[in-house]
Amino acid sequence: MASFCRIVATAARKNVWSPAVRCASSSVKVSLGSPSVVQHAANLQSQTVLSKTPSPTVKGDDNPFDVKVMKKGPGTKGEPTEIPSAFDARLIGCICEDESTSISWMWLHKGEPRSCECGHWYKLVHKAPL
Repeated sequence: MASFCRIVATAARKNVWSPAVRCASSSVKVSLGSPSVVQHAANLQSQTVLSKTPSPTVKGDDNPFDVKVMKKGPGTKGEPTEIPSAFDARLIGCICEDESTSISWMWLHKGEPRSCECGHWYKLVHKAPL
């Protein structure tokens, strides 16, 4: 009985696990040209390449989510530093002194200018979403 089971299993394995062969029709055109960098790039790398490519569909913005460090503006109560956001609130960090190793974090809400502990003022302004 055991030998019969082995014969059935090997026959089934040969039939089930045989590789499928796909033949191309004569209407399929094969291009042997060199592929572009984007076609060879992996997920994150292709997104980086596309973000720096000037085209009508991709703007070429290397900071689309505004996560890079921004330069402080005047920062007075009358003329606060404007922080762009597509939402009603945003978490921001202020490096109060140039040589400081700590960051003062605070929530900034739309329409309400806010002062940091160092006295620098910030204001949230609307930015169109991606």
